[in-house]
Amino acid sequence: MISENNCIRVGQQAPDFCAVSVYDQEFKTICLSDYLGKYVILLFYPLDFTFVCPTEITAFSDTYESFQKINAEILGISVDSEYSHLAWLQTDREAGGLGDLNYPLVSDLTKKISASYNVLTEEGKALRGLFIIDKHGIIQHALINNLDVGRNVNEALRILKAIEYVQEHPDEVCPANWQPGQPTIISTPKQSKDYFRTI
Repeated sequence: MISENNCIRVGQQAPDFCAVSVYDQEFKTICLSDYLGKYVILLFYPLDFTFVCPTEITAFSDTYESFQKINAEILGISVDSEYSHLAWLQTDREAGGLGDLNYPLVSDLTKKISASYNVLTEEGKALRGLFIIDKHGIIQHALINNLDVGRNVNEALRILKAIEYVQEHPDEVCPANWQPGQPTIISTPKQSKDYFRTI
């Protein structure tokens, strides 16, 4: 992996990139900066035609409408070529493929994007990195799993909703396991006690 000196952190500007993606069976060059004004889920995964990866990628696609409702887009990224992405998209789910997806798959064949987000392994694969980037291009959440463990789509959606809430309500913070509609904490010493009296 790249050195810690190059490690990005939550609260920093997300490294921009432009790369070829595959969406709706077509090749298209996209840039992260194209999505300013929206939340973005960056979904790094190791390789096409593997085992855990299609379960994650299709799960995020099946939940895509819920992300769209809060003005969020999803970008899947691996070190495969756009041609490999296309072939995988043209493979039925029953055969380990993806079928049609609701979001683009980005080709990081040069491995520069994975390196810039510090998810590139020494073997040249991307770890299962998930980054939530806000409307201003700032990283608000980062989760990195090792190769063999998939991520939880509902938890990613919950965290995104919490980020959206506190950005719209800057005097409030979200406690553990918070779900939309549940009480938050007013972030002052006195008013926070109103929440703690309820638990």
